[in-house]
Amino acid sequence: MTTDPARHPHAVRRGVQLLGGLVLYAASIVMLVRAELGSMPWDVLSQGVVRVTGWSFGTVTVALSFLVFACWVPLRQRPGIGTVANVVVIGALLDPFLALAAHLPDPLPLPLAVGLVVLGVVTNALATSLYVGARLGPGPRDGLMTGIVARTGWPLRLVRGSIEVVVVAVGWALGGVLGFGTLAYALAIGPLVQVLLPRLTVPVPRPSGTPDVPAEPVAR
Repeated sequence: MTTDPARHPHAVRRGVQLLGGLVLYAASIVMLVRAELGSMPWDVLSQGVVRVTGWSFGTVTVALSFLVFACWVPLRQRPGIGTVANVVVIGALLDPFLALAAHLPDPLPLPLAVGLVVLGVVTNALATSLYVGARLGPGPRDGLMTGIVARTGWPLRLVRGSIEVVVVAVGWALGGVLGFGTLAYALAIGPLVQVLLPRLTVPVPRPSGTPDVPAEPVAR
């Protein structure tokens, strides 16, 4: 069995699925940010840092990704193609997508804002399932969570929840937007990904008699 992604029997599907998932992920982030009803946990932190530094949202997101990467070193995590693509593609698309979203009415009517939150959460679940299911490497924040789990043995839910509480608290303190969208994402993303991920996970060849196990449903 080979571990080279380029020689994998589903290489084209994996590449297309990864890229499509990351593009949709960037779009989902922008939907929640533009709705102004509360962003995803890590994006609350990004918004807070934007307020403090004056940098663009995309620049801050990339900078935070590299900061998280630094935490991989003591955890002995190894990036994959998907890890690098996560930073590059999402980081490159956020500012252009936000510029497009700026053409929406300001302020947004409440029904439109709520609809944007719902669409953003559903799109994010699809995006997560696509890029995680491609099995080309975790995103920086995924790797942080799974690395801590591997080193400590603590439950994934506990680790993920603890990290997200910390980043939301810091982001909110810095001026990030916390609200309905943040809560809707926290409640809905797990069940949605649980449904979508098994259907979108690319089969990986395994030794005879070993069952194929879908990737763990975690977020960026």
